[in-house]
Amino acid sequence: MEDKNIQAEPVDQENIEEQQNDSHKTLHLSGMYETWFLDYASYVILERAVPGINDGLKPVHRRILHAMKDLDDGRYNKVANIIGHTMKYHPHGDASIGDALVHLGQKELLIDAQGNWGNILTGDRAAAPRYIEARLSKFALEVLFNPKTTIWKSSYDGRNKEPVALPVKFPLLLAQGVEGIAVGLASKILPHNFNELIDASIKILKNQEFEIFPDFQTGGQIDVLKYNDGLRGGKVMVRAKIHQIDKKTLVINEIPFGTTTSSLIESIITANDKGKIKIKKIDDNTAENVEILIYLAAGVSPDTTIDALYAFTNCEVSVSPNSCIIQNDKPVFLGVKEMLEISTNNTVGLLKKELEIRKKELEEQWHFASIEKIFIEKRIYHQIEECETWESVIETIDKALVPYHKLFLREITTDDIIRLTEIKIKRISKFNSFKADDIIKGIEFGIDEVKNHLANLIDFVINYFKQIKKKYGKGRDRKTEIRNFDTIQASMVAAATQKLYVNREEGFAGTSLKKDEFVCDCSDIDDVIVFRDDGTLIITKVTTKTFIGKNIIHIDIFKKNDDRTIYNMIYRDGKKGKVYVKRFPVKGITRDREYILSKGTEGSKLLYFTANPNGEAEIVKVTLRPRPKLRKLSFEYDFSEIAIKRRSASGNILTRYQVRNIVQREEGVSTLGARNIWYDDTVNRLNTEERGKYIGAFIGDEKILTVYQSGEFKVVNYDISNHFDENLILIEKLDPKRIISAIYYDGKQKQKYIKRFHPEITSKKNLFIPESRESKLLNISIDHFPVIKVIFNESTNKKVLEEIINIDEFIGIKNYKAKGKRISTFEIKSIKMLEPFPYEENEEEMPKEPEQEILKTEENIVSEKKKIKPDKSDKIRSEGSDRQMELDF
Repeated sequence: MEDKNIQAEPVDQENIEEQQNDSHKTLHLSGMYETWFLDYASYVILERAVPGINDGLKPVHRRILHAMKDLDDGRYNKVANIIGHTMKYHPHGDASIGDALVHLGQKELLIDAQGNWGNILTGDRAAAPRYIEARLSKFALEVLFNPKTTIWKSSYDGRNKEPVALPVKFPLLLAQGVEGIAVGLASKILPHNFNELIDASIKILKNQEFEIFPDFQTGGQIDVLKYNDGLRGGKVMVRAKIHQIDKKTLVINEIPFGTTTSSLIESIITANDKGKIKIKKIDDNTAENVEILIYLAAGVSPDTTIDALYAFTNCEVSVSPNSCIIQNDKPVFLGVKEMLEISTNNTVGLLKKELEIRKKELEEQWHFASIEKIFIEKRIYHQIEECETWESVIETIDKALVPYHKLFLREITTDDIIRLTEIKIKRISKFNSFKADDIIKGIEFGIDEVKNHLANLIDFVINYFKQIKKKYGKGRDRKTEIRNFDTIQASMVAAATQKLYVNREEGFAGTSLKKDEFVCDCSDIDDVIVFRDDGTLIITKVTTKTFIGKNIIHIDIFKKNDDRTIYNMIYRDGKKGKVYVKRFPVKGITRDREYILSKGTEGSKLLYFTANPNGEAEIVKVTLRPRPKLRKLSFEYDFSEIAIKRRSASGNILTRYQVRNIVQREEGVSTLGARNIWYDDTVNRLNTEERGKYIGAFIGDEKILTVYQSGEFKVVNYDISNHFDENLILIEKLDPKRIISAIYYDGKQKQKYIKRFHPEITSKKNLFIPESRESKLLNISIDHFPVIKVIFNESTNKKVLEEIINIDEFIGIKNYKAKGKRISTFEIKSIKMLEPFPYEENEEEMPKEPEQEILKTEENIVSEKKKIKPDKSDKIRSEGSDRQMELDF
């Protein structure tokens, strides 16, 4: 849309109401505002804020690239010069052009930048335009420009020509992304991966299903579950990558899209000031790559802090796409899949048009080369020697070529004859008929090739995309990891920076009652659960001071959906009613609503109450009030005898008599049994919802063993809040007798080693390979008798090309800090893990003997096992034999 000169319309006198009141006149305007506003809104939408579907560019970006093509001579140009040249096409200020140019350059796709172009990680701005330089990238020169297929229009002042749309043969819009705000609508298309877009375009051409998801230069992690094809209403969650260095230090290596290290650090400091997290200090060491070090306060859990960073800071952000584009001069909303299909079809159309143009050019070359050959070979040029006028020359040549008209692709025109007259005598004298035939054959070969491409257009386009990926796709692998995020409950990870107090007599609780009874540490977003002696329950939010009711018997922080905390309760129904006993959890209720835990009879009262974090069931002694004919005045009751039911259940009758007192006789043990734990590798978290790999059933202080590709192992508890690094290669329930066999490369010695060790139970990561930078873990095994095949390099060991090694015979079990044993002095080509030897005896391997002779002594069994497979670890094998013997006999 070209600029319009906005002029005031003449005021319609019929639509003006004049009202004269004390020389005050009111004018009612009709049409003028709505017409002008519509023109303005249309201009902003079409010419400024929203990209076109054909080339994926806003007008300012299109004009910048066109101006850079005008200036292109292979060398860098000052950005100030590019801005000035672009102003011939763009009717706005130099600042808007400069910002758009820097924005393009920071995407590192179309522009080859030189100098300080700012930093998208830190948010630092680029240097002034006079100090930085730019030129078009080789990729841009190849896929963006072709004047033969470009449709042109006049610039805003009519002095120049500019493209309506660049003939882009690549899904540029989805590769770069775009963001713009217009009048009444906005556009936000997220960037996607270069190579994945090409692969998806190829799948479109092959009529195959495909998926594409955003990929950001800043890296991080993304949850695309609600991406909704990039349409309105969808959203993606983007997280920073946070790793634990040690117990007191976290590091952020990648940041979410749309943030900078400065804004991220500011959000962390704000969360710390508000008491959401507890950190000691934070350092920003970002240079070429992001490195933000977070030092934790004493006694703070790193895993909980990581969750809190995601919950309360910009380490996790929600991004809402809005894929609005211009199609046929109108704003429309299309999904990214449909955009990619349109772009792919547009590329097919452009390549077809280029092939057709090329075919026409080759046919023109063949046509004139054939005319020229006949003109010289048949010596037609001699016939014009006696012509006296120009018209007679043209006529003579035309008549001489008449017998050969059938040989040509089209009719001979006057322009063709004029070109023949322009051939120099030197060229005629050196004319070689054989060479001319070769040239014509070469042209014919080119025509056949182009025709073949047109006949197999889809295959040609597929090959074009493959060549683009091969030439420019290197180093453009996905930076943002696609993951499923676990839901973090803010109340579970908020730092307990407040202290909760209670005044039981007056019925108040809060963080400001510092002279009253201390309850526990809490955060300002926690909820408080309160039980009163009348058998009522209430949950309310932590505040500085709030009334929660008198006669409080229990107050604590409430954990939503907690099915491990069980409340044991004995209550009297009414003033003189029966006594009931019940066990129940409190998973979730409405805040500030009062719930009745008894049968609701007036005068009901709690006689005994305990809160048990792991479902403990104690034994109590119940003493009754004396009454006639009542012989037994006391008895014991075990809470494990009653089932755990819902909160609203009435419970079981404990006694029909009046109770004098109830005292605890024995502490309870858990009645919930072992806790089944799974590991979900999509979110790197433990869970109890049966997602992922089953780890085992845990109870008490049982542990989990983890081994990492970095050559470290760590023993952790089975807390659901634990975090695990991405390079985790082994996670299982810890068996103290477990043997880890590790094969590693020593970077200093330049040799491969094997070691075997029992993992020590420590709360920190333990490195079991050398600390040198080049050292790396090659493989591990947790089998008792692992076997490997070592393949040697033929140039260093011609006699033995491979060797089978039984690791438990090759090396004994030592401390994890021991160096281990070098595999061989020869150069090793590769190492393969083979099927391990069975830990327990196989019945098939036992000697086949009569049934009456099967019974043997333990010594005979061990002896025969040694005959089957020699073994230096007699003690280990004997233990295995003992177990097998117990099973067999």
